[in-house]
Amino acid sequence: MVAKPLYDHDHENEINVFAETNFRNQRRRFGIKTDDRRRHMYLIGKTGMGKTTLIENMVISDINAGHGLAYIDPHGDTAQKLLDYIPASRVNDVVYFNPADQDFPIGFNILESVDPAKKHLVAAGLMGVFKKIWPDVWSARMEYILLNTVLALLDYPGATLLGINRLLVDPEYRAKVVALIQDPVVKTFWVKEFAAFSEKYRTEAIAPVQNKVGQFLSAAIIRNIVAQVKSTIDMRDIMDNQKIFILNLAKGLIGEENARLLGAMIITRLQLAAMERVDIPEAQRRDFYLYVDEFQNFATDSFANILSEARKYRLNIIIAHQYVEQLDEVVKPAVFGNVGTIVAFRVGGEDSELLESEFSPRFMATDLVNLAKYDVYLKLMIDGVASEPFSASTLPPIGKPTASEDKVVKVSRQRYAQPRAVVEDKVLRWSGIESGTTDQPGAAIITEEESEELREKIRVMEASSPKISGPAPAADGAAGKPMFEITCSVCGKPQKLSFEPDRSRPWYCKDHLEERRKQLESRPRPPMRPPGGSGSAGFGGPGRGDRPRPPRRTSGSASSGPRPPQPPRRPEVAAPDVKPVSLSAMFGKDLSKDAEPEVENEDRPSTPPASPKPAFGAGLVDLKDAGKRQPPAETRPKGLLDVIGAPPKPAAKPAVKPASTGKPRRESTKDDEEGGGKPLKPGEVIKF
Repeated sequence: MVAKPLYDHDHENEINVFAETNFRNQRRRFGIKTDDRRRHMYLIGKTGMGKTTLIENMVISDINAGHGLAYIDPHGDTAQKLLDYIPASRVNDVVYFNPADQDFPIGFNILESVDPAKKHLVAAGLMGVFKKIWPDVWSARMEYILLNTVLALLDYPGATLLGINRLLVDPEYRAKVVALIQDPVVKTFWVKEFAAFSEKYRTEAIAPVQNKVGQFLSAAIIRNIVAQVKSTIDMRDIMDNQKIFILNLAKGLIGEENARLLGAMIITRLQLAAMERVDIPEAQRRDFYLYVDEFQNFATDSFANILSEARKYRLNIIIAHQYVEQLDEVVKPAVFGNVGTIVAFRVGGEDSELLESEFSPRFMATDLVNLAKYDVYLKLMIDGVASEPFSASTLPPIGKPTASEDKVVKVSRQRYAQPRAVVEDKVLRWSGIESGTTDQPGAAIITEEESEELREKIRVMEASSPKISGPAPAADGAAGKPMFEITCSVCGKPQKLSFEPDRSRPWYCKDHLEERRKQLESRPRPPMRPPGGSGSAGFGGPGRGDRPRPPRRTSGSASSGPRPPQPPRRPEVAAPDVKPVSLSAMFGKDLSKDAEPEVENEDRPSTPPASPKPAFGAGLVDLKDAGKRQPPAETRPKGLLDVIGAPPKPAAKPAVKPASTGKPRRESTKDDEEGGGKPLKPGEVIKF
């Protein structure tokens, strides 16, 4: 039996025309073949150079040819424009995903129905998305907790991204999720490690996750999309059935961070859907084209894997952005290492030097920075071989509008969206805000038939889940902390405390504690300083004022009891009466011949007379007699030697006669001893 052909035309030799040559004014239109498109296409250039127009022409050509494609637009203009170019035969193939359409949100649950063999890919993809969007707060601890949270929710039927924060803070919900975890490593984390966290450490550890995930889910425009348990769009169905998926991520309407998160998750889901096509023979896989404008907003680390592996799954990628520095160090080598066709519009100086290695020797860096608008240099993949670089001009907009926008939006809403009121009601019931809601997995957001299927899955998973012993997640948030029991001293009601109580004191429950406090406040208070004391009575016994005070000792009275032995005191010596004296009184003579007599001034206060200033040289004495001249004993202050006596003088040493110098010495005279002296003659030496 001959297999039915996938296409009604020669698909392999089909050419998507997008430009024309301009060498020597020879205008010839050209395009790229199907097999060469499987090696991907890369567009780079400054804003306003014509990248978006080139992409629009290629998308319209694929739509008219009946191909399946996905177009991700971070601005929104092109996505809305393409709705007017849908032929009538393909209106039912369009899936128009517009998050800004709040009245009819489309459901997208990235955690839904994931193949157990692909769970680690979903978790890794989400980690890459979160890490790229929140680089300022990302840490190893945050990644560790968030990864185990996502892996746990992937094993829980009916889980959504709303379950991330609930799993971290709701003990009852956590117990239900942990009971169904299939991975023993993940289950060990929740049963043994997370349950043993102290309350303080747990609060600090989960705070960054709650903050960032909570910000993303707090916006109703995003929450109504990702909180639906059942996705209303199926990426695998879109790829296999050649549908047209248009994603309008207008930053001005939904926010830049929300647009980046949602776009990155959509691309991750497309990657997983492409890899699931491994169950189809390669020859039977239909080509699906993924167009991403300004793709640096969604270029996570997993995008590098898409570029290297997507070809075999027939996922053909066309990406465009403005300059190379927008790419991180993981994605940049993946782009230049895996892309077959490179189209360069006018670029900046740094990018021109980088691209020169791709286009030299025909085009240099100066050529790349001087390109005109809509002109390009490109290396085109032709039959699996990269051509020599050549110049070309992009085509003007092709096709004619069909005025099909309103019809396309209406059909897409009917098939893939739900009214806003219905979605919000399901979200409220799932969160348990309404009274009387039973918290079954997904029961509040799906139909009764689907809920019964989930209950059956839960029964099977509970029977097959690994049994790991350990402390159950505490419902009071105090896992791992011992509790101490105490009874009320009045009514005997038992209470539990998180600290060791002092059992010698009375303890009261909350009701009797308030009564006891009122009793103490109503008691009359004694005066602050009663007669005979400085203290006051209070709780715990008499105050300082009620205690007997020892009698005050007075001079001459004996103490009531024997005194303890006191250390010996040093003998007290009266301080000598020291009076100021003059130099004349100290040395026994008037050393200043020019001293003027003191004149007593009655108007001046009586102060000790100042010593007269001696004349220059009057105080000089012979060094030999300097040690003999001491102040009189009655004026010199007494020291320790005067009190206890001077020690005995050591025995005098025999005098050593100085060696003779061979020169005669002059004998000292009386004038020398008294401080005066005759002037020295030349050659004379003073004898000391």
